[in-house]
Amino acid sequence: MFDTVIRGGTIVDGSGASRFTGDVGITGGRIVEVGGKLGAGRREVDATGAIVTPGWVDVHTHYDGQVTWDPYLSPSTDHGVTSVVMGNCGVGFAPVRPDRRDWLISVMEGVEDIPGTVLAEGIQWEWESFPEYLDALARKPRALDVGAQIPHSALRTYVMGERGITHDEATPEDIAQMVRLVREGLSAGALGFSTTRTLIHKYQQRKYPPGTFASPDEILGIARAMGEVGHGVFQMTSNHSQMETEVPWLAEVARRNRLPVAFALVQTDQTPDTWKRLLAALDDAQKEDIPLYGAVAGRPAGILMAWLGSTHPFMAHPLWQQMAALPWEQKLARLRDPAVRAQLTDAAAMRQAMEHDSRLAYLTQSFHKMYALGAEPDYEPAQETSIAAIAQREGRSPLEVAYDMLMAQDGKGIVYFPSFNYAYNDLSQLHTQLQHPRTMMSLADGGAHCGYICDVSMPTYMLTHWARDRSRGPTLPLELMVQRQTRDTAAIYGLHDRGLLQSGYLADLNIIDFDRLRIPPPYVAFDLPAGGRRLVQTAEGYRATFKAGEAIMENGERTGALPGRLLRGPQKR
Repeated sequence: MFDTVIRGGTIVDGSGASRFTGDVGITGGRIVEVGGKLGAGRREVDATGAIVTPGWVDVHTHYDGQVTWDPYLSPSTDHGVTSVVMGNCGVGFAPVRPDRRDWLISVMEGVEDIPGTVLAEGIQWEWESFPEYLDALARKPRALDVGAQIPHSALRTYVMGERGITHDEATPEDIAQMVRLVREGLSAGALGFSTTRTLIHKYQQRKYPPGTFASPDEILGIARAMGEVGHGVFQMTSNHSQMETEVPWLAEVARRNRLPVAFALVQTDQTPDTWKRLLAALDDAQKEDIPLYGAVAGRPAGILMAWLGSTHPFMAHPLWQQMAALPWEQKLARLRDPAVRAQLTDAAAMRQAMEHDSRLAYLTQSFHKMYALGAEPDYEPAQETSIAAIAQREGRSPLEVAYDMLMAQDGKGIVYFPSFNYAYNDLSQLHTQLQHPRTMMSLADGGAHCGYICDVSMPTYMLTHWARDRSRGPTLPLELMVQRQTRDTAAIYGLHDRGLLQSGYLADLNIIDFDRLRIPPPYVAFDLPAGGRRLVQTAEGYRATFKAGEAIMENGERTGALPGRLLRGPQKR
């Protein structure tokens, strides 16, 4: 007798093979048999009319702090995620000396928009070294599996102190110590090492994280250490428009180590066709069997603008800055005042407020690429629905249109600005990228960008949009969309015990009412430690999510089961 049998579902097993109807038999937290009518189980779950998939393996999250207080890593478990990898983009919380804890919090706050008050209140510091960080995580119960990478900013500062923060070049002795600590961290179970070289990442307004300008000797020394240990992903975020200049040395690292190297591959408005040349470089790497991967998103990096968020078109206006600290009810009352509306939508005043900040002007005034997100979020909107197009049709100013969009739903309306991956005003380039054998599903950023981005629902979006609902271009096979975020992501990170519904694999799986699957609009919640704010987006249609054979979510509700664990290094079947 099986412990559990999932009966009569449409099985999409993660391999890319065609779906089929059958049962899944589970014993001892692992899949024992998949096929036709199986024998009895102590528990039987009716999956008739639903699809059964592996649990999602999300390899780009920033739960490094939240993991110490939230066993569910909400809202990832709302979206069927059963394994996460954190420590991306070179930021994290280990290794750390006690007097640098607050400084590391400031880096995470600046780079990933996680409120410092939340991290200061929520993190339970029980470590100094990276192995001690892993040990602290291993002691905590959790619903899903978590793995961590060694972040360059923490590592460099731990070794070099203030010199690391001020971007001094690392000495041979510094590099030798970093290499030793990377070996130690990987041997203790780190899944990789991450760094950032992008000038987008800043903290304390105008400072760049340590490692941004690291010398080739420093970077390549760390990479060689990974090769010597024999496992781990080298993850890097760079200046997207200049990514072509980084690919040759990244490919060389991957060639020498025979270990995966992953870089963020996104489309920018400034260089809209660079992605094509990057895919060509990935083709070349594949021909030589070099494990180089482009980390791609399933939708645009969507900046969500709201009165309660971090960003909106009126944030630079002096009147808004006077109002910003008011309690919400007082703020809303003022926003409803026609006189306030007239002042905030004055185009001349807005131009004056941003005349010396072209980046802020791009971020908040690109009305040709801004849209109302709406009750049924559309992440591939047509240009004729943009704020600029509506303003032109209706004879209003873009600021007036934006203001009215934000005032919808009692002042909780959201304006959507697809900043990356939308230079063509559609997702045609992602349609190509998602099918490339050397791209990797990534960049959902769970746990990060609390006030202006909420892409944590991307695993669900891969099914609702790409496999079912897309209307502005061709869809993609459901089997491929499941494979890309199960077997494929797991394999790149050496997690060979998950990602497939086959005998011997972990019983991590989702039962999904595919016809009902839906992503409601995001909303602002104040549910973090210290009453911290974040954007949250849930899902409808997940009947159940199982982790190691135990249901952790049923019909959108937590079951209380906590079968998850810390991932230490590569995992075998």
